[in-house]
Amino acid sequence: MGYGSGELIIRSYNAQNDRVRLEGLESICEVGPADKPFLFTDTLGDPICRIKNSPIYNMLVAELGGQLVGVIQGTIKLVTLHKPPKNVAKVGYILGLRVAPAYRRQGIGSRLVTKLEEWFVACDVDYTYMATEKDNEASYKLFVNKLGYVKFRTPAILVNPVNHHRSSQISSNFKLTKLKVKEAESLYRKYLSSTEFFPIDIGNILRNKLSLGTWVAYPKGETWGKVPTSWAMLSVWNSGELFKLRLGNVPISCFMYTKSSQLIQKFLPCFKLPSIPDFFNPFGFYFIYGVYGEGPLYGKLVKSLCNFVHNMASSKSKDCKVIVTEIGGNDTRSKLHIPHRKSMSCSEDLWCIKSLKNEDTKSVHKLTTMPPTRTLFVDPREV
Repeated sequence: MGYGSGELIIRSYNAQNDRVRLEGLESICEVGPADKPFLFTDTLGDPICRIKNSPIYNMLVAELGGQLVGVIQGTIKLVTLHKPPKNVAKVGYILGLRVAPAYRRQGIGSRLVTKLEEWFVACDVDYTYMATEKDNEASYKLFVNKLGYVKFRTPAILVNPVNHHRSSQISSNFKLTKLKVKEAESLYRKYLSSTEFFPIDIGNILRNKLSLGTWVAYPKGETWGKVPTSWAMLSVWNSGELFKLRLGNVPISCFMYTKSSQLIQKFLPCFKLPSIPDFFNPFGFYFIYGVYGEGPLYGKLVKSLCNFVHNMASSKSKDCKVIVTEIGGNDTRSKLHIPHRKSMSCSEDLWCIKSLKNEDTKSVHKLTTMPPTRTLFVDPREV
């Protein structure tokens, strides 16, 4: 395709030359459908912040007439994936695709994806996948209709606002314990190693400074040394240390309602009205991952753990405005008990996948047609 401003050049990101220009590109690119409220991402001066904690990563930029007009990021890792005859696959994850508004519909996005796929192939990647909002028509058309990706999984994204004026209740019938990293890793490998997209380097995730810890909950009177009759576990990742988010394209009525609710909460707390967090200024968030458990009290236990995380965010982080959890689309038992606000959550996100090896083309069909495991492990490094 010809470009009026000259030749389109796609190359690797150069921190010294590109950092400032990329910040400018991010500032004019929204995340999500343009006709709805969208998120702006503040990378805090580090454009590779969302990928630098992955084992292998790359960022490509598109340059046209001396201007940066597009960017894309990719990561590579080994995960559990039920593809016979082996269950481990090297996967490439695509994220952070941005094209400047003035240069859209010119094929720049597809050129960026294609170049990133070439890098994946050179690294012997089996499959590449991406995640997008279910109603993001432009993204769906690009990846599915044009580039040959197929629908794979539809996880649910649960969002719970943090109330900095009120604590969430934790049942006195349960005991909560923070695990050591080795204990947490052993537990995850024992119970989740066969889960789809379980990262082989789970230990590196748990040891990362952004991982605030792993907690378990079980009934009082029982001991953790002997497997309790019911138990639940989860880990917490502080995404707000990497980047901030800000909401845009919001009706003025919503803005005024938010400000009013905050004033009422501050000066008339006796009314106990739910306060809406200020999403119009940059904010951080906690990401809950590795949610699992067993037993008849699992639901109540996981709810207590989530309430504990809420209280931790409320007391230790002034800019943490929400807690996000992403779970498998058919993990109804977790969805029923993980606190979240329906209006802020996404009941059906969309993951799409593509084989990069001819011999694996048939296995993609099997992957997309076989029933998903109840639990889906979402890597916090890719949020």
